[in-house]
Amino acid sequence: MATQSQYEELARQLSAIGAVKRGLGRVLPPDCPSGSAVVLMLLDRYGEMRMSKLAELLDIDMSVTSRHVAHIADRGWVDRTPDPLDRRSRLLSINTDGKELLREVSERYTEALARCLSDWSDDDVGRLNELLARLRTGFGDTRCRPPAHQGEAITRTPSQR
Repeated sequence: MATQSQYEELARQLSAIGAVKRGLGRVLPPDCPSGSAVVLMLLDRYGEMRMSKLAELLDIDMSVTSRHVAHIADRGWVDRTPDPLDRRSRLLSINTDGKELLREVSERYTEALARCLSDWSDDDVGRLNELLARLRTGFGDTRCRPPAHQGEAITRTPSQR
């Protein structure tokens, strides 16, 4: 088991991770803030879904989710279609333009990380990936795992399928 001082240092390091996030945010296209990029990534990974499911995956309030969705919809990166099970609800899906933007964001992130970690060994980068995934899992974050059935939409509960 780690010592108290190791946990304290870890807490300091994690609180400073904002610098990394800000650095990555600076490489995003000007009209695509990080929240928009995350919404597009989730829609790409999990497929069509209701806004309520998106809010659940983002672990944020529905009003904040709505603002993110309005931003990306105004730019033409997602489609909103009526839910056949409940015409009052809309289903969100990433479209071709959104996928193209997401590809660009991924390339920019990858290039920025490659520049910043250019003096790291392949083993060090692999270990960092492994440890960060373990840390997220320890906090119950399942968003980094692929859905149970790749490509399956998560718009309805299992009883509705």
